[in-house]
Amino acid sequence: MKIDPSCRYQSSHEYVRKDGDEYVVGISDHAQEALGDIVFVEMSEAGKSVAQGAVVGVVESVKAASDIYSPLSGTIAAVNGALQGDPSLVNKDPYGAGWLYRIKAAKPVEFDGLLDAVAYEKESGKD
Repeated sequence: MKIDPSCRYQSSHEYVRKDGDEYVVGISDHAQEALGDIVFVEMSEAGKSVAQGAVVGVVESVKAASDIYSPLSGTIAAVNGALQGDPSLVNKDPYGAGWLYRIKAAKPVEFDGLLDAVAYEKESGKD
């Protein structure tokens, strides 16, 4: 299981990484591995306001469908359109080309309340 130390995590396996004045959100390597081959990704549209913990999309694999929960409150700035043509990018490169969406945080302090890489690794080991 790869963990990006520059990210913060939710116990539901979404990661978030600060990138300029926005945050990049995706699912962790652990999550994509547990789901198996990703076959479909559906996300809320850019411009939508979301609350921390709100369902913002779904990732479907050959095994299951899994809701995606927003780690931060804010406005979705962009959705990764490349996933429409190749949802397997989530499996191949979850922390890079397989990102799900970008968000402009309404409350950047929420980032600090998420799990750091060490805490996420400990929690993920319990699964």
